[in-house]
Amino acid sequence: MIEILTSDELARARDAGALVGSILQSLKERTRVGVNLLDLDRWTKQMIEDAGAESCYVDYAPSFGRGPFGHYVCTAVNDAVLHGMPYDYSLAEGDLLTLDLAVTLRGISADAAISFVVGTAGAPEDLAMIEVTERALAAAIAVARPGARIGDLSHAIGTVLSNAGYPINLEFGGHGIGSTMHQDPHVANDGRPGRGYKLRPGLLLALEPWVMADTDELITDDDGWTLRSATGCRTAHTEHTIAITEDGAEILTLPR
Repeated sequence: MIEILTSDELARARDAGALVGSILQSLKERTRVGVNLLDLDRWTKQMIEDAGAESCYVDYAPSFGRGPFGHYVCTAVNDAVLHGMPYDYSLAEGDLLTLDLAVTLRGISADAAISFVVGTAGAPEDLAMIEVTERALAAAIAVARPGARIGDLSHAIGTVLSNAGYPINLEFGGHGIGSTMHQDPHVANDGRPGRGYKLRPGLLLALEPWVMADTDELITDDDGWTLRSATGCRTAHTEHTIAITEDGAEILTLPR
């Protein structure tokens, strides 16, 4: 299903996106050495409920997971990169943490992710990897406009990631979003320009470049959800929900 939002729905998407961005910013500010992943999940639950929103994750049970996710935020640490299930772990100095959050507010969903290093001494290679995912996301957003095609966005992402020397996994990528979290079209993190669905005003896309330092192979934890690098290398993941407008792309998941 591909949804094209009305002006009223787009206004609600802006509110949902701002909420996601604000919650992620609050979580980042509260993350310190010694904070437990379950604390982050508990804080997320409270902020979602306080806003009158609904979690996209807690009851989510797709084919690639094992039963309902059961938590409110994805917390991926170090070699974990996607769908990180919170567990009883206290963050240490230098941990590379990704927080991925999706909520529904007044019937419209928004999805975003941030990666950052816990504490004060981030390894240069970790900071560089995070920065590459941010640049790849910016490159895709720059070419997202009416008439562009999904392949143009994928190619923009893949060019930045591959030029920086990172292997690219195509199993998971960006996606359409709207009244539900995961919709068509799929937005792979590499692709051929000029191919795929033509972008139209009112389309929402969640774009999410992610990389693993030295592999494109994933393994799944025993929890049935958390995806890790097969080599144990570190990972990074950055995501925004954007709206296609007559003037180009509008980033919805920035904190207000």
